[in-house]
Amino acid sequence: MIQQIYPAPDHPYEFELNKDMHFAAAHYIPHPDAGSCQEVHGHTYFANITIGGDQLDESGFLINFQHIKKLIHKRFDHKVINQDDRFSAESGTQFPTTEVVAKVMWEIIQAHLDTLPHRPRCLQVFLRETPSSYVIYRPKGKKS
Repeated sequence: MIQQIYPAPDHPYEFELNKDMHFAAAHYIPHPDAGSCQEVHGHTYFANITIGGDQLDESGFLINFQHIKKLIHKRFDHKVINQDDRFSAESGTQFPTTEVVAKVMWEIIQAHLDTLPHRPRCLQVFLRETPSSYVIYRPKGKKS
């Protein structure tokens, strides 16, 4: 993997962890404004997850990199994102645009982090859909 530089979120934490990963997935945006993206199509997504915190767990991790990969890669790799529970009609989540997928990834990761006693925070999700297009999701007002 090529070393990349990402826009870094400003934060007060002592530790910052970044996890890079790729996953291949298909999606479609069932809205007239989506043009050709209304049809099922695929991407090799690239994600960078940034986590911050001041405390480490008893094994010396802010979070084990493997846990982040399991949360995201296992859930989305080689899947049709529209079929994920987070995008069902009952969930109320919007169509799986790159913006919305980045936010959902943040929600999944932060829900896991909230179960940890040392309370790390997911600071941002950088999600690249194509070589020339990416989104960064940073939650507003969710710093602790």
